[in-house]
Amino acid sequence: MFKKICVIGVGLIGGSIAKVARTQNLVETIVGFGRLDDVENLQIAKDLSVIDEFYTDIEAAVCNTDCVIIATPVAATESIFKMLKPFWSTETVYFDVGSTKGNVIEAAEKVFGFMPPNFIPAHPIAGAENSGVQASLVDLFLNKRLILTPVENTNAEALQKTQQFWQEIGALVSIMDVQQHDSVLAATSHLPHILAFGLVDMLGRRDEQEDIFKYAAGGFRDFTRIASSDPTMWTAICEANKTELLPLLEQFKTEITAIQNLIESGDNAKLFELFVYANTARERFLNQT
Repeated sequence: MFKKICVIGVGLIGGSIAKVARTQNLVETIVGFGRLDDVENLQIAKDLSVIDEFYTDIEAAVCNTDCVIIATPVAATESIFKMLKPFWSTETVYFDVGSTKGNVIEAAEKVFGFMPPNFIPAHPIAGAENSGVQASLVDLFLNKRLILTPVENTNAEALQKTQQFWQEIGALVSIMDVQQHDSVLAATSHLPHILAFGLVDMLGRRDEQEDIFKYAAGGFRDFTRIASSDPTMWTAICEANKTELLPLLEQFKTEITAIQNLIESGDNAKLFELFVYANTARERFLNQT
């Protein structure tokens, strides 16, 4: 499908894309790009045959590529666009994998003065609590949702190629409005991560934390699993999507206060009703996945 792709940021997501693209014979050559302080990670990626070559010079990295994948934390997107701008090719397909889309589009418009038609904002709804190229998986995107958020001037051929690429690696592709994407993901992904981080932070600071963690059962492990996610990435996501996140946090505080009041007042009937509704709502979610 592509002769040569460049993966900017060869970590969990970028490495997994490279692995499955090679396995599915969707590319002939894969190169990685990173900063000078990322050379050790890039060498590991090469030693693991995730990539064929790597560069710390962006011009060399994107030379003769027909697909460039930006797989860095969202906070780095603007600086990546600035590096790419002098070597941007209208013949190449570009897409990112960021968890927020509005700020990515704003960064592109700031750097280029417009949204490049051959850049396709993309977000794979897939991940793992571990990070780094060593954690990359060939089946990370299999039957996972992938959201594309094209804009008015998006090039139809670039969009079609990006959609086909993700479908070939096993993802379930959807097209969504940018604002809708950021709103939905704030509720279903970003807020749960914040709650998990917050709970572990609270319990970790208690004097009896050793006993708390020693005797915590599977429910605690399941709920807090995502608190093992990359702190740098999630700090950047909170900054990038705070417009959508802050109202949700206020709403959740209201919900927690309501539950607290029901417990304090001993209104077990309403508490039970709330739990039943939540239980039923989760069953609806499970039936859709």
